[in-house]
Amino acid sequence: MHELETRILDIDVEIIRKKMLELGAVKVKAENQTNNIFDFPNRQLLNNKGYARIRIAEDLLNNKNVYYMTTKKMISQDKFKVMEENEVIVDCPDTAENIFKTLGLELVQSIKKYRESYKYKNSLIEIDINDRNFCPFPYLEIETYSEDELQEIVNLLGYTMDDTTSKTIYEILGDRGLTPGL
Repeated sequence: MHELETRILDIDVEIIRKKMLELGAVKVKAENQTNNIFDFPNRQLLNNKGYARIRIAEDLLNNKNVYYMTTKKMISQDKFKVMEENEVIVDCPDTAENIFKTLGLELVQSIKKYRESYKYKNSLIEIDINDRNFCPFPYLEIETYSEDELQEIVNLLGYTMDDTTSKTIYEILGDRGLTPGL
C-alpha cells in the first residue's frame, strides 16, 4: 500500500496537542519506541531511500509491548514522500531480527523516540520526540492516502505546504549538519 507522508519540523508540541483536541482528533498512540534499522552491508536499502525495521513499541495507552517487522521503500519524493510499506506484527522481535540476518541484513542503527499519534478522518498525525543524540528537535509527521486530506490537516494546524518537507529524516539531519550515526 502506498501512503503519502510529510513532515513539519521544529514544532511546539503543546500547541499541536491543543490543536489536535480542538479538531476533535482522537489520541490513538502514546508509545516509547526502539526502531532497529537493518540494511545490507553495502547500505543498498538506505542508499535507495528504503529500509528494513524492527520496532519495539511500549504502548503506554494499553500497557503492553507490540513488535513490528517492516520494510519501506520510497516510490517518489516530489511534494510528498510516497512510500510503499509492508508491515506485520510479530510475536518475537528476536525471531524477526534472525529473519533479517538470514537474508543478509545487519543492524545499522537503533533509534529511540517517543511518539504520540492522533487520528483525524483517515489520516494519522504523529508527534515525534527522538532521543536528542539522534534528532534534537520535535517534528510532526502526517500520514495519509489522500492529498486533499493532507493539505487540509496542514492548513488546520496553522501551516502551509511550504512549511512541510518530503525529505527523509536522514536528509533533514544532513542538511542541518547533524550526523545521523549510520
